[in-house]
Amino acid sequence: MNAEPTTARPATLPTAARSLAPLGLVLPAVVVVVGVLLLGDGGYTPVHLSYPGAATALASAVLQLSAYLASAYAFGSWLTVAFISPRRGGSRLAIGRDQELQPAMWASLQWGVTATALIFVDSADASGQGLDTLGQQGAVSYLAQAAYLPRAWMVVAVLAFLSAGMALLAAKWEIVAFALPVVVVGLLAPVLVTQVLVGPNHDFGGDAAMFASPTLAGLIGLLMVAVSRPQVLRHELGARRMRLWCLAFGAITIAADLVISAFELAGGAPWATWTGRLFAVKFVLLVVIMVLLRPRPVRAIPACCAALLTAGVTVLMGRIPPPQYFEPTSIAQNFLGFDVTEPPGLLTYLTNWRPNLLFITLAVVAIAGYLLAVRRLHRRGDSWPVGRTISWVLGWLVVAVSTSSGMGRYAGVEFSVHMALHMTLNMLGPILMVLGGVVTLLLRASTPHAKGQPAGPHEWLTALMHSGFMRFMYHPFHVFAMFVGSYYVFYFTALFEETLRFHWAHQLAYLDFVMIGYLFYGLAIGVDQPPRPLPHLGKLAMILAAMPFHAFFGIVVMTRDTVIAETFYRYIDEPWMTDLLGDQYVGGGIAWAAGEFPLVIVIVALVLQWSREDSRIAKRKDRHLDSGLDTSHDAYNDMLAQLRGGRQREGSTHDRG
Repeated sequence: MNAEPTTARPATLPTAARSLAPLGLVLPAVVVVVGVLLLGDGGYTPVHLSYPGAATALASAVLQLSAYLASAYAFGSWLTVAFISPRRGGSRLAIGRDQELQPAMWASLQWGVTATALIFVDSADASGQGLDTLGQQGAVSYLAQAAYLPRAWMVVAVLAFLSAGMALLAAKWEIVAFALPVVVVGLLAPVLVTQVLVGPNHDFGGDAAMFASPTLAGLIGLLMVAVSRPQVLRHELGARRMRLWCLAFGAITIAADLVISAFELAGGAPWATWTGRLFAVKFVLLVVIMVLLRPRPVRAIPACCAALLTAGVTVLMGRIPPPQYFEPTSIAQNFLGFDVTEPPGLLTYLTNWRPNLLFITLAVVAIAGYLLAVRRLHRRGDSWPVGRTISWVLGWLVVAVSTSSGMGRYAGVEFSVHMALHMTLNMLGPILMVLGGVVTLLLRASTPHAKGQPAGPHEWLTALMHSGFMRFMYHPFHVFAMFVGSYYVFYFTALFEETLRFHWAHQLAYLDFVMIGYLFYGLAIGVDQPPRPLPHLGKLAMILAAMPFHAFFGIVVMTRDTVIAETFYRYIDEPWMTDLLGDQYVGGGIAWAAGEFPLVIVIVALVLQWSREDSRIAKRKDRHLDSGLDTSHDAYNDMLAQLRGGRQREGSTHDRG
């Protein structure tokens, strides 16, 4: 038997040690307060802002620290409930026992209240104005629009209160799983609009921050949970999961912060700036945490203290302009992070590469995870079709190559190239991915546990795929509306131009292209069984219905006499950008042609799947008949014999009468 041990271990954290834990909260506050006072106007005058005064600076810094710690603790609490706390019995995935979501609820409420306060405080601080300015008529709305950070706090406040509401009402595991991306977006919002949004190569810094911010918050939050709720570590499985999650988060944070440090310290001597020195302190603290996590049991108290110090250093770093702020920046670098001076052409698209860190990382993780699952099946003696593996790998390679090649580099400045990239991410990549059957593979490779054992990846994935949210996402009308309507909403409103201005925004758009394509083609020709499966005739009808909408979209783009996102393209104004309307015409043609060709391929694949399924059903019936187990024909003959017998009896009775 491989059942997990059910006996409790002695308390990991002694009572005397836990009583010292609140002192750990003082450490980051001291770091932030002392740092802000020593910094004075050093964080304002270099970027041409007036000093708002010590009171405003301290209020902003302390509130930011409070929001950061509350968000980290909320994230750690959600992670603990979702993936770390062992669950047994028939209701292993039931939520709410022993008020386990109360920490997430209270932390989210604190996060939301603090973020709301920061909307006002950072409206003044980010504009170099004192808090007394907020009392003037119209000052708050004006200052909030003058900087990105106050608007980010608006988003954070909404998501934080949403997290609190979900913690209050959650009764199923899938609700906890869907709360995690809500918290992650809230963690990223104030990060992606500040230091990593500025300077040459900020595309690298922004992509790295998308990994570093949630993983560091998760590391800090999990260690805070380990100290505040030591019962999680009393179970062997819970302690092992907590340790593995923390080690993974720590490793990802270190790797991503190395990229961010290389970006922010470019053009200067690292040790000559406070940003470089604080990065060094942060790396030392992260290494210390990793060392403290290695032994068993985990040394939670000192690791948590080091993590809280890391939080204080991180908040303080966000208030110091890094060296990349002062690097000369072209207009293209300001929007994209890099220049696009070479004239476009086939050779340029093939040779002028720039790594897209986000999609390269996602591709590596997706391919590696898939191959590991296949290897596990093979070691167990099971087989997996090679064609599915090839399809999955090719699908992610298409995504990674298209976003990192010259196509990805020039997609931000050429509408036609952007449209080619859109079609690649929305059609070609997802078509290959859905033929890989990743959900089926993961369910087969993971081990289902009996009701008396703790739930694991198999149960989590099963619950996720059967959740109401996934049933909504795979509803045919929703999938069809998203696949077809997204083109019209995205390109015929201001949304497209806004995404071009910010690296994080067009990365989010690319992710959306892949996701919508995956849902549509997963429902149409996917190997995995969707939550709302369609009959083959329904799949064919959905594909045929989508084709004219794509063709019409391409025609509308080709016949427009105004340039889509013209203001942005005029800002870039490279010498070779001489005919924007002609380039848009080419883009419309690509949308028309590229939209039709993959759909034809999908129809062919669907017909083949349909034919194979009919063939399998026919063979199954033949085997059933050949086995002699089918009695339907004999029953039919018996029925006819009974009818004949009844008529004969009726006739004889009539004769006697």
